[in-house]
Amino acid sequence: MSESVAIAQGFAASQAASTRQALQTEIVRQQAGAEQAIVELLQQSAEQLKAALPAGQGQAVDISA
Repeated sequence: MSESVAIAQGFAASQAASTRQALQTEIVRQQAGAEQAIVELLQQSAEQLKAALPAGQGQAVDISA
């Protein structure tokens, strides 16, 4: 009887590890999506700020000249 209990405990532990890994993968996926949304907002904000600048400002500057 104890062998079957050990098998059941091993199976339960395996299932728990699998569930934990699936949850961690989903959390990482959601974090990546949130970070991508932040990057898009920052890019949009930078474009809006650049569009509001007077002509000639907001361009790249060559500091080696």
